[in-house]
Amino acid sequence: MSLLVQRSDVGEFRRSYKWMALVVILAFLVILGRVFQLQIIQGDDYREEARHNIIFEVRLATTRGIVRDSQGRVLSANRPSYNVYVVPSRLDMNETWPKLVQYLELGPEERERIEKRLEEILSDPRTDRSARKFQQILIKEDVSRDVVATLKTHDETLRGVDVVTVPIRYYPNGDLGSHLLGYMAQIDGETLARRRSEGYSEGDRIGAAGIERAWESHLRGTRGWEKVVVDARGQRRTGPEVERLIDEPRRLDPVPGRDLRLTIDIEIEQAIERAMRGHVAGAVAVVDVRTGRVLGLYSKPSYDSNALSGGGGIEALRATYRRLVSDPLMPLLDKTTSGAYPPGSTFKPFSALAALEDHLLDSKTRIKCRGHYELGKRMFKCTQVHDSVNMHDALVQSCNVYFYQLAELTGMDRIAKIAMDFGLGSKTGIGVNPEASGRIPTHAWTTLRHKGQFRVGYTLNAAIGQGSSTVTILQLAMAYAALANGGTLYAPQIVHAVETSDGAVVQEFSPRVRRTISVKPEHLTLINKALEGVVNEEKGTAYKERLPDADIAGKTGTAQTSRSSRGIDPSRLWYFHRDHAWFAGFAPAKSPEIAIVVLVEHGGAGGRAAAPVAMRIARDYQRIQAARLESKAAQRASSTGK
Repeated sequence: MSLLVQRSDVGEFRRSYKWMALVVILAFLVILGRVFQLQIIQGDDYREEARHNIIFEVRLATTRGIVRDSQGRVLSANRPSYNVYVVPSRLDMNETWPKLVQYLELGPEERERIEKRLEEILSDPRTDRSARKFQQILIKEDVSRDVVATLKTHDETLRGVDVVTVPIRYYPNGDLGSHLLGYMAQIDGETLARRRSEGYSEGDRIGAAGIERAWESHLRGTRGWEKVVVDARGQRRTGPEVERLIDEPRRLDPVPGRDLRLTIDIEIEQAIERAMRGHVAGAVAVVDVRTGRVLGLYSKPSYDSNALSGGGGIEALRATYRRLVSDPLMPLLDKTTSGAYPPGSTFKPFSALAALEDHLLDSKTRIKCRGHYELGKRMFKCTQVHDSVNMHDALVQSCNVYFYQLAELTGMDRIAKIAMDFGLGSKTGIGVNPEASGRIPTHAWTTLRHKGQFRVGYTLNAAIGQGSSTVTILQLAMAYAALANGGTLYAPQIVHAVETSDGAVVQEFSPRVRRTISVKPEHLTLINKALEGVVNEEKGTAYKERLPDADIAGKTGTAQTSRSSRGIDPSRLWYFHRDHAWFAGFAPAKSPEIAIVVLVEHGGAGGRAAAPVAMRIARDYQRIQAARLESKAAQRASSTGK
């Protein structure tokens, strides 16, 4: 009977077995789910990470476009250099990194900065499976050939370290034209965040100023890449078996950037530099009056674009930048477009045109100059006693008294209208560096600024280019070009064409007219005749500085200026308290080809300081043109066998 009764321990075993079976089934389901997750759901991610362990992409540098002048001479090009990169996921921070620091001679500050950056990439959970840790990170650029040789010698022990040949920007003319050309700089975090989608990455260099910045999209080109296979030690492997591991596409060739041909003539730039020797600071613009093409832009003091492009390393770059920023002469400022200055007497032709166009003053009317002009209780001074002068004499001799009376008859708004028609007080749109608007005051603006109080004295100052009036050097050059060509105001053009690396023209830019100014030809003729007299008549303010082989017409100007003395060496205050010296004109006088504007900062009298600079530039321009015509004639004669 006892055999027919179920034992209690068998039932307990069966109950335990059921729980054990349930645990096993659950464990199996968990494992199966995990396998499903790893193989199906996250399989692509892990396969990609495994692939990255043996296959990764090496960046292939592109070639930045070359910048040439109007005659094809190189202004900005590339030279070969060697950059050192590391791949964070393959770099051993305990063994390889200390060796690399030693070979590259990294300073403590630079080492700490790079280590922090690498740790952020490797430890940030948001990028744990991203491509960043498999990308090349720039450690040091433009290392010497000796360093390259050392790294190649120890290549087997430097897992995750790559030496890449990269072109670096080079400016053969040093600081000549540096504000116009600009320089390159390492891309910062904010810019990178905005432009990563365009193909930029950490360590890339980007145009930071001038042509390099404004035409970055054309000059840059497109970087390529190539897939390579590495072993466990990080050594590159090749061969048929290895090649089969690499999927398609295996390589993307880099696309070189476009070349630029500028309107700038480097020979004219050199002529400007020679003419400005002996002056501490200033700016010059030379433009073609027939097209608006800019032939020369010069700002002094300047900087060496090679030094600011970072080829000498971070420490050298920082030292250079600190020196430039602390200089009271502001060498980083492009004074041709970013600086706005009172135009002084160079503004008088536009005041004269305002009176002529509105028939408010006959050009033959004579006014007595006793060396001053009384307005109420205030005395407005002239440069000297000019006696009896008409409009021609007043422009030639730069008589302020004549223009004070002209201002009372004409009014501020009429003067402002003509000045604005000639482009003064508004940006030219050259689009290279930040551009100042300048200011041409009107009655309404002046009243608002002075809290409802308007005085006639403001108009008197405006008529002679003082008071609140300011212009840029390029604005004034374009305005004088319009005086010379009969009233056509051009937009300044700095890039003539975009070209391929083999010289084929991709895009050519024609001259652009901003407006045709409505002025009577006889009035322009009268003004231009007076500008010729400034140089060629005995009483002209530039007569003593004329050169026999320089055919030029123009207007001198001396502009009062004031500046804060903060941060300036007391021994140099005498310089900063002097007036600015101007000359604005065109050459040749009878058949104008170019407009020239010269500003000598704190140079004193325009006739003594700025006029000689303009004379030399005009003379050299005529010599350059004559030599080119002679060369072309010789080439034609040679080609025809004569």
